Amino acid sequence: MDRQEFFALMMSSATPSFAKFPQAPEGVNPPVAEKIPHVTVLGGERRVDNYFWLRDKSKPKVKAYLDAENAYTDAVMKPTAELQKKIYKELLSHIKQTDLSVPYRDGEYFYYSRTEEGKQYPILCRRKGSVEAPEEVFLNLNELAEGHPFLGLGSAVVSDDGNLLAYSTDTTGFRQYTLRIKDLGSGQTHPEEMEKTGSVAWAADNRTLFYTVEDSAKRQYRLYRHRLGTPATSDLLIYEEADEHFNLGVGRSRSRAFLLQSAHSHTTSEWRYLSAREPEGEWRTIAPREHDHEYDLDHHGEDFYIRTNDRGRNFRLVRAPTASPGRENWQEIIPHRPEVMLSGLDMFRDFYVLFERERGLQEIRITEFRAPGRDGDASGRTRRIEFPEPAYALSPGENHDYQATAYRYNYQSLVTPRSVFDYNVTADKPTLLKQLEVPGYDAKGYASERLWATAPDGVPVPISLVYRQDRFSTDGTHPMLLTGYGAYGFPLSATFNSNLLSLLDRGCVFAIAHVRGGGEMGKVWHDDGRMMHKRNTFADFIACAEFLVAKKYAARDRVVISGTSAGGLLIGAAVNMRPDLFRAAILRVPFVDVINTMSDPSLPLTVPEYEEWGNPANQEEYEYMKSYSPYDNLAAKDYPTILVKTSFNDSQVMYWEPAKYVAKLRTLKTDKNPLLLKVNMNAGHGGSSGRYDALHETAFEYAFIGRTVGFIAD
Repeated sequence: MDRQEFFALMMSSATPSFAKFPQAPEGVNPPVAEKIPHVTVLGGERRVDNYFWLRDKSKPKVKAYLDAENAYTDAVMKPTAELQKKIYKELLSHIKQTDLSVPYRDGEYFYYSRTEEGKQYPILCRRKGSVEAPEEVFLNLNELAEGHPFLGLGSAVVSDDGNLLAYSTDTTGFRQYTLRIKDLGSGQTHPEEMEKTGSVAWAADNRTLFYTVEDSAKRQYRLYRHRLGTPATSDLLIYEEADEHFNLGVGRSRSRAFLLQSAHSHTTSEWRYLSAREPEGEWRTIAPREHDHEYDLDHHGEDFYIRTNDRGRNFRLVRAPTASPGRENWQEIIPHRPEVMLSGLDMFRDFYVLFERERGLQEIRITEFRAPGRDGDASGRTRRIEFPEPAYALSPGENHDYQATAYRYNYQSLVTPRSVFDYNVTADKPTLLKQLEVPGYDAKGYASERLWATAPDGVPVPISLVYRQDRFSTDGTHPMLLTGYGAYGFPLSATFNSNLLSLLDRGCVFAIAHVRGGGEMGKVWHDDGRMMHKRNTFADFIACAEFLVAKKYAARDRVVISGTSAGGLLIGAAVNMRPDLFRAAILRVPFVDVINTMSDPSLPLTVPEYEEWGNPANQEEYEYMKSYSPYDNLAAKDYPTILVKTSFNDSQVMYWEPAKYVAKLRTLKTDKNPLLLKVNMNAGHGGSSGRYDALHETAFEYAFIGRTVGFIAD
């Protein structure tokens, strides 16, 4: 069947026959992991984990097992090799390989990044005084990546005078960054290096650098002060966070008047500040930490403006004098509103910007100060920027100039490519600076919708979806890729992804279930999907899938689901609870071994995330986690076709979680559907770091999807 015949069939009422999923060549069998019982006692129960041994990365048999899984997956997927090449070419055809970002002003320079065809990584550049000035390349990531299969850029912060760059890189994927200082005049790198660093901030003297470092569990727990030209071993420890629930961060206010240091857990925060002109001065606390009180801030004139949830989960806005910013001096500017989430704050000399969420959609509100350039009540004009599409995503742009008269923001949707706007505050006018060029794409041919499913407890759950209009009708025949996340209060936004065109152009529908546990509907939406309410996340997702099938957006036997990290937990729980509802599932770096991971405080993220998932040492929390943990709920029954992906150097979800999950499931599943494990041996949590390598990974997934649900016949 060629593509034209396939599209004609898709538009008919008949359901096309599925292409048979490729099986392994004769004599090639799935690996069988050795069972070595590891016994623990938890919650008054004797627990046996037969695959605990896979945690030992140093043992040759661990790598041998992962290599065997990769070989088996490659053998099963070998018949799709040409299809993968075809899809890769399609993905590549929708990318303008040589491109550059919109320049932004910071001090005397205009900064931007650009890409070159054939090169994996961006090149960071700047021009002095104007965008027509000669280009200066100040960091070429392609050069830094030479000799390394992976490269991650952590921090890249230029000093106030524009002469020095503090930047950090990771070459393994384990998020273990080395901080270096580069002289942008000479191009030489200073000899001092700081290891295992996180956030970075320069003081106003252009010679003092503050940075955080991690502990053995990868928690940012110490703040140091470095003096340019001195060895890192002599750096002064400024602060150490003893509470293992908290991570540290350091930065600068947009006004550049203050250095700001945060200590934050998943439910509580505390901030300290220091004049950027007095790097050896004493740090002062804004408001001491209180359990379940979160706040953040920015600076304007003689005040700090503070976003706080002290009087309601969705935050309010207050201000306090910089001389005495304690809570007793907080003056309310915008009250808490139960129906509106105040999610972000940006301060400028003449105006401030609020990011808000109402009914799951983002809004931007801009308020001018009464007397531009002077402190006072923000009683000037207020206006909201309107957005016409049913589902979209907003984010702040590069806004480094405190004295700016325009606000830069990024807009995109499932059908609108990423677009950079400047909003002129005085003229009340947005100007489109650049929209991502997508070769071979016409947005008019695609449509997005926003729907609402109903969870079992009656709560409406939003869904965003997109399809190609001339390849779609609500006849219940279409394949669908449904994804979700639902954790940490993180919103899974309706962003544009040109890769999806290879699915949409073949009649597939793409949908996002905005389930509880995420932040789409405010802080309460997060609360209702974490801790002892976590099962709401899975119920919401299943309800969304059932709704989309019932409304004939998808064929019941052609739904593929996918999730990444905590979203992988969602998918693992969903296929345990309703394996009959899904034709296939893709679990990327999935957090599936909940109880064992949350029982080991030595692992990265465990202790800080007691406030997200619970602590198995608590009997009630243990019982609840046991009720949904995917690894613990695998059973002898039929499962969908499953692809599990992980990375050997992942520091957030260790490779052994998905490896153990697959090993155990192989011994239990009663179906003959393929179960594949794909291990990237040279990457971390986000997969391959190079843009071309990442496209190959996507092509692999799409070939898996197409062969499973039968919408790719070639």
